[in-house]
Amino acid sequence: MAWHASVISLYPDAFPGVLGVGVLGRGLRDGHWTLDVANPRDFATDKHHTVDDTPAGGGPGLVMRADILARALDSLGTNDPRPRFLLSPRGAPFTQARAHHLAGGPGAVFLCGRFEGVDERLIEARDLEEISLGDFVLAGGEVAAQAMIEACVRLVPGVLGAPSSKAEESFERGLLEYPQYTRPRDFEGRSIPEILLSGNHKKVAEWRRDQSLKLTRTRRPDLLLGGVQSGDNDKG
Repeated sequence: MAWHASVISLYPDAFPGVLGVGVLGRGLRDGHWTLDVANPRDFATDKHHTVDDTPAGGGPGLVMRADILARALDSLGTNDPRPRFLLSPRGAPFTQARAHHLAGGPGAVFLCGRFEGVDERLIEARDLEEISLGDFVLAGGEVAAQAMIEACVRLVPGVLGAPSSKAEESFERGLLEYPQYTRPRDFEGRSIPEILLSGNHKKVAEWRRDQSLKLTRTRRPDLLLGGVQSGDNDKG
């Protein structure tokens, strides 16, 4: 069965967006994964298709209504086994490990919040997991949903291509990816490192590992706290 993403968004025309181009788009057209998008306004009952109201207790902005969003979620089926996410800056950060876990399942449901957020009772009643793309605030959840879907879909068998290429990327082994080079050999006084042109695959692998460690120590030392060890300790 194809990996299935469902999105609930006030802006369904934003999808598939970047998910419809390149290898992801080809995977979608070839049926390796599927996507459907529902607009909460279709589940409103008034003539203006209102989906929000003023916050209880006062305050700025508007809050998306629990009853309308619940109908939108319930339209996907009450026995749907897929996890349901609310894109929210309050949520736990999305990680590559989580993408792997989700990619191995049937898919996921993504509720894109807008305005000041959604009624807390919906989160409780529909067992939504709040999840975040990072420590910043967006106008809505659409961009975050597309990013998370892409992170999952590219791991679905048949979508991206050679498994070895995915294994070398940042975060796959707890390190940032090493620098990449291609022709021309010289560019504005900068040359490709000679080791990469040596033909010595063992030395190339050692250089890449060393570069990954250096970049990770400099840019993301927090990743090394998870137990990533030096290349010397990996031998044996």
